[in-house]
Amino acid sequence: MISEPELDGGTGFEVYEVVAEERPPRPPRARPPWLWALGGAVLASAVWGGGLYAYGQRTEPGPDMRGYRQVESLCGTAKLKALSGILGERSEDGVGPEMDDPAVHRSSCSMTFGSPDNGYSLTVMYTLHKVTDPGPEFAARAKYMDLTKAIDGIGEQAFFEDRDGDGGEFSVLDGQIEISMSLYRQYNNDPDGSLIEPKAPVDLSGIEVPMSQDVLSLMDALRK
Repeated sequence: MISEPELDGGTGFEVYEVVAEERPPRPPRARPPWLWALGGAVLASAVWGGGLYAYGQRTEPGPDMRGYRQVESLCGTAKLKALSGILGERSEDGVGPEMDDPAVHRSSCSMTFGSPDNGYSLTVMYTLHKVTDPGPEFAARAKYMDLTKAIDGIGEQAFFEDRDGDGGEFSVLDGQIEISMSLYRQYNNDPDGSLIEPKAPVDLSGIEVPMSQDVLSLMDALRK
């Protein structure tokens, strides 16, 4: 009869303790330098592309127009009551060439005061600059047009010049807009070619005063 081996004797099974050999941790694998550079380039490209998209989506506010607007009829907006009271009834309104562009809007009109034969002709021009600032060039252009008399109290800058008693020219800058007025006495000839003298010519000395009043009224109307 086979008996069970004695556990605490020398004839039993020997028990062995198996210890697994621990391997040292593997050092982290270094990423190739070109892979780091590629990742940085991709990230920079994404950021730059996002910045360009955001810039393209941004809308610039544009210059302050100070309430000035385009008008359908400049002749209808320019009442010119001060000049009418001095030169006579206004007639023959005519619309000049108009420019309507995203950068600039310009309209003009012409009219006659007094008798059609020997009255006074007036041209009004209104320019609305939507992008660029006309200020730095305004005084230079006025000087080039021989407008030398500065007029205070109208817009940012205003210049006038008397045209030898036969009329006058006015130019005004206010922010992004320019208004110009040119007034001249009309001279006509009879069928024989002789000059028709006006019966009661108006003294145009000091004509800048009513012109100033009408310019101010027009500026108010263009802001309504």
